[in-house]
Amino acid sequence: MNVLAIDQGTSATKALLAGPGGKVLGRAEVPVRTRSVGADGVEADPEELFASVTEAGRRALAAAGGASAHAVALANQGETVLAWDRRSGRPLTPAIVWQDRRSAAVCARLADRADELTALTGLPLDPYFAAPKMTWLRENLTGDGVVTTTDTWLLGRLGAEYVTDAATASRTMLLDLDRAAWSAAACAAFGLDPEALPAVADCAGVVGETKAFGGSLPVAGIAVDQQAALLAQGCLAAGDAKCTYGTGAFLLVTTGPHAARSGAGLSSSVAWRLGGEATYCLDGQVYTAGSALRWLTETGLLSEPAELDAAGGSVADTGGVTFVPALAGLGAPYWAPQARGALSGLHLGTGRGHIVRAVAEGIAASVALLAEAAVADLGRPLTALRVDGGLTRSRLLMQAQADLLQVPVIVSRSPDVTALGVAALARLGTGQAASAAAAVGRAELETTVDPAITADQANERLGVFRSAVDRVLARA
Repeated sequence: MNVLAIDQGTSATKALLAGPGGKVLGRAEVPVRTRSVGADGVEADPEELFASVTEAGRRALAAAGGASAHAVALANQGETVLAWDRRSGRPLTPAIVWQDRRSAAVCARLADRADELTALTGLPLDPYFAAPKMTWLRENLTGDGVVTTTDTWLLGRLGAEYVTDAATASRTMLLDLDRAAWSAAACAAFGLDPEALPAVADCAGVVGETKAFGGSLPVAGIAVDQQAALLAQGCLAAGDAKCTYGTGAFLLVTTGPHAARSGAGLSSSVAWRLGGEATYCLDGQVYTAGSALRWLTETGLLSEPAELDAAGGSVADTGGVTFVPALAGLGAPYWAPQARGALSGLHLGTGRGHIVRAVAEGIAASVALLAEAAVADLGRPLTALRVDGGLTRSRLLMQAQADLLQVPVIVSRSPDVTALGVAALARLGTGQAASAAAAVGRAELETTVDPAITADQANERLGVFRSAVDRVLARA
């Protein structure tokens, strides 16, 4: 069975035709753009997102040399929202991207209910999640149509049902996490009508058909991007962890069939729901990873992101420079949307290489602090971290990550882990696989990076980074 798996992301839409065993028969990638609106707004054109889905899918099929698709799967950005007309499918607003912070005032207004909402939904009250954006959109852009995450709109435009998957729904702050169903109390807090929300579906199962790619194909696998990657990485047992390095960096740890609540500042979500049974995970986010490299190119410190290792590797260390990648605020475990990035420790001897290396080490240190929070919640150390995403091609970054974590970093060979995850879900959803493990198969590994410094040295570096973060928080 061949699955046309589409990963609609923040900076690009990737599509691949995945054959038996996850073999990639054809692949395509179409860039998409976001635009900044003032200091806190980040938007995308919904029609561009949809066009990228259909174009990437058709290109992947063409690249497969005549091989046919038997099902379609879709991964989505998670917390990006828009308003749209259900009859016509026409978008009524721009897509408000997950990095958008304009709903901070909505969160401030609900501050006295923050603990209640977190206990109910597993998510800290923060503009990152979908519900505050949905309320902001209703109050500032339009009261017409329905307001949903982008997956529901994309599925509707493809011809599928009015649904979202349980994992994506758990990123809204509207889902009762324990029941994996919409919460009337959470919806009331945000002034949203639960009757207007899409049905919450399993991640594996047919949710309609599409003719967008020729013929009529079942849409059988749907999930939020990070959870799809968690599945594809084979993180099926409690304590298994992965981090995806894309526009941001996202660390997820599987916790099993019961929804754990974090005491260390992480969020708790549905990893996937299969046959009505949910598996849960803890997660944390570094909002700017790949986007920090884009910032380096825009400021002229890199000619292109691929130059990271050459520039950062031209010096032995950061020369005392520290970078806190809070260019779009701080997520877990701090939840400080007003925080701003910081570059400190500059002196007359500071060169371009020191700054570039400090950016890489700042991303790695941020992920290491997320891992520390996960360890505190799990009550046991991580034994390894599986990683994927474009930035994993940087040996400089991966070595810094292994050094600061003090565990092996296992790098995926595939650049398309998210798409492979939803392809596996489609195999389950069409009855072509009997279990998640069988659907995923064995993950192909590129390399394993082991720590090259001592635990004392890692703790010293993290101590310097924590101090820099404390200074950022004091100014937020």
